Amino acid sequence: MRKIDPRNFQRATRTTTKEINRQIVLNLVREYQPISRADLARRMEVARGIVTPLVNELIDQGLLVEGATGASPRGRKPTLLHVRSHDRLAVAVDVRLSETQLMLSDFSGRPLATEILTTPEDPDELVLALTARIRRLLDAHGAAGVCEGVGLVVPGMVDSASGKLVHAPTLGWRDVDLRSALEIAVGLPVHIERDAVACALAQMWMGQGAEGAADSFAYVTFSDGVGAGLVMGGNVVRGHRDAAGEFGHIPLSLDGPACLCGSRGCWEAYTSNQAVVARYLGRELSTRDSYAQVRETRLTVADVVARARAGDDGARTALELTGRYIGLGLSAIVNALNPARLIVGGEIAGGWDLIRPAVLQSLAERTLTQGTAATPVIPEPHDPQTRLRGAAALVVAPVFAAPEVG
Repeated sequence: MRKIDPRNFQRATRTTTKEINRQIVLNLVREYQPISRADLARRMEVARGIVTPLVNELIDQGLLVEGATGASPRGRKPTLLHVRSHDRLAVAVDVRLSETQLMLSDFSGRPLATEILTTPEDPDELVLALTARIRRLLDAHGAAGVCEGVGLVVPGMVDSASGKLVHAPTLGWRDVDLRSALEIAVGLPVHIERDAVACALAQMWMGQGAEGAADSFAYVTFSDGVGAGLVMGGNVVRGHRDAAGEFGHIPLSLDGPACLCGSRGCWEAYTSNQAVVARYLGRELSTRDSYAQVRETRLTVADVVARARAGDDGARTALELTGRYIGLGLSAIVNALNPARLIVGGEIAGGWDLIRPAVLQSLAERTLTQGTAATPVIPEPHDPQTRLRGAAALVVAPVFAAPEVG
């Protein structure tokens, strides 16, 4: 599913398909709305007579709507076009170890309502809980007839063909078919995706970092787990078995702290939220139970950051060491894939000024050229809805994606 870059596109000709031009028009309206037919023709460098039938088709399909008239120095005032979004809705679901968040949004990504529930330990119980919450959200907003699907984000590897959650180390789940069970229960299409990929999709599709979003980047999320969503040329990189981007489970040390995946010394075991808190508390992550004990303290990465800002030397030291480990892992991504930029998300991004020097120093030490060492590393201000916007994008993006040709 490739995104059309509205700033750099190649329109279809007689030797290609009209569907390409129709999707270009749709994406141009999405990017520059409100926009007139004449402005669309100028941006596409074609005659208005070519644009008009494409616009009419999109209006007939319910994808575009006409709005107010715009200003004109002479002649008839143009009718401005918008993407139809306010009455096209999606339910976004973000499953995490501690809690699951739900959001009802329109097709522009604007949230209409949110809910939070404690994530059950049993996946069947999660499906039951989600079914009740989704029905309640739709009923409360009269959205049963205009909701076009559910986007489900999970902290683990997903088989894109079957929709199964293959392995979620933080949850301890394997080979769970959440998608089919939820589709049957709510009677809506359900789209499922790994959390890091969802964050990348939020960058591409839901109004965050839109400029240049079709080039290559890696979105690395640091939360209960650690993973990367990889985008090359506007396409999400999935790999042969949909496991691309699991950099969180590349070992920094073979005898390091225990990871929830069952191995030791994974990048995740050094940089996840629990790892940061454990480092500050001077605790060792040696077993799965030790992770639970850290969570029971209810101390968060945001708390550690706040204490560091207040002058706590132990908190500052813990964050600086975390920054060094983050840089080590980022260097592996740069050396392996050479993306145009790295985006760091999750709670740790809230302390970026405290960890940035250690991150960049470590990155420079482990990358192979001056050019790759200078790869921009961009923190995303902590936004608890990033993964939810990515979940909504699972429903929205196929409408705007480039058509498959060839």
